[in-house]
Amino acid sequence: MYSRWTFALSLLAAVVAKSDAFVAPKHTQLASPVTQSTALHMGPPIDPNAPITEKVGEGTRKYRRTVFTHDDWVQFRSSDRFAKNLKTLFNSGIYRSVAKEITATVTVATVVCLWNAIAGGYQGLGGEMHDPIIPGLMKIGLPMNTFTILNSSLGLLLVFRTNKSYGRWDEARKFWGLNINHTRDLCRMGTAWYGKMSEYDTTGFMDSASVDQTGIDPVKRQEDLQRLSLCTWAFVRSMKRHLSPPDEDEEAFQMELRSRLPADQAEKIIAAAHRPNRALQDLSVAIEKLPMHFVRKNELNKNLSIFEDTLGGCERLLSSPIPLFYSRHTARFLSSWLLLLPLALYGEFGNSWNHIAMIPTTGFISVCLFGIEELATQLEEPFTILPMQGFCDKIGRWCDEIVSWAGQGQGEDVVEVNTREMMKLPL
Repeated sequence: MYSRWTFALSLLAAVVAKSDAFVAPKHTQLASPVTQSTALHMGPPIDPNAPITEKVGEGTRKYRRTVFTHDDWVQFRSSDRFAKNLKTLFNSGIYRSVAKEITATVTVATVVCLWNAIAGGYQGLGGEMHDPIIPGLMKIGLPMNTFTILNSSLGLLLVFRTNKSYGRWDEARKFWGLNINHTRDLCRMGTAWYGKMSEYDTTGFMDSASVDQTGIDPVKRQEDLQRLSLCTWAFVRSMKRHLSPPDEDEEAFQMELRSRLPADQAEKIIAAAHRPNRALQDLSVAIEKLPMHFVRKNELNKNLSIFEDTLGGCERLLSSPIPLFYSRHTARFLSSWLLLLPLALYGEFGNSWNHIAMIPTTGFISVCLFGIEELATQLEEPFTILPMQGFCDKIGRWCDEIVSWAGQGQGEDVVEVNTREMMKLPL
């Protein structure tokens, strides 16, 4: 049990620590954090003056980095969601990306209609029938059974490709979820275990006793824990840059590192051949410098092993696509099936004027099936549609907040307070 004077000194130390909780060490010379906003409108940009590269293809991927809040979920579940989605049909980045393929199938359907009208006769606006424009030409067509037989095979190819692509996106998101969880865990343990060691921690190991740190310098504590927080953020930010296109993120990456980290550390990470590994090394050193028992340091280092696993898993997803021969066969099968489909649909639309209803039907089927294949292609590489910048910003803020909290030696012992309260209870 603490003496009265010891208890008073511990309270005084807590007050001093609290007053210095947000004072940065002088030698680090940290500037205000520089972060990027991830609050992008879902879908292509609303601005009509936006360049075409922002509306079609790769430029639209950054507008798919969604981070939902409660308000977003309410809007997502709204009863008028179908009307809203139909309203933005022609602004869809997916449909714009397959516009060339849809145009090709619609063109084939138009050519089939015109050819058969020329070769087999056509119906006038008044409903009267006219003879072939060029007698002797043969009408073209294919039996629908050919496409019916292939339906299940094409469906299996598309389902497998879409499921695998979504699985890759889901795996990448889970890797970043592990990063988020274990960065918080790392900073929480470092903050709670910093400094003042218990009697268990003074147990010697191979005749080398641990240092029993009975007092904590609040400035030194804040410096060490702030270094832990910054090194943790530097790793995830370096990992984000490692997985992003250079032309999109390099300039912002260097600016953020130089604004938050000490100059020497920032330059070493920027100059490294493998930046996440360099940042992880700095984090290992920061943990090693913390005054705590080696058993507790080992617990902190377990998080670093998990970081290495998530980094390796993301590198695997980035460098290893779904086998190319599978994707190519699916694309060839789908393209051939849709380009030849008008030859079978022609006979099915004999009740429409000159079979013309076949043309929009072909377009609609092409939009649906090419759209499914495009979804799989967009999901296959998940990192440029994941809100990784938002993850990094949140990790930085959360880690900074966690290390600002009081830990061991920063206030009255919680166990002793609870014990005293229990002693007051009647038996």
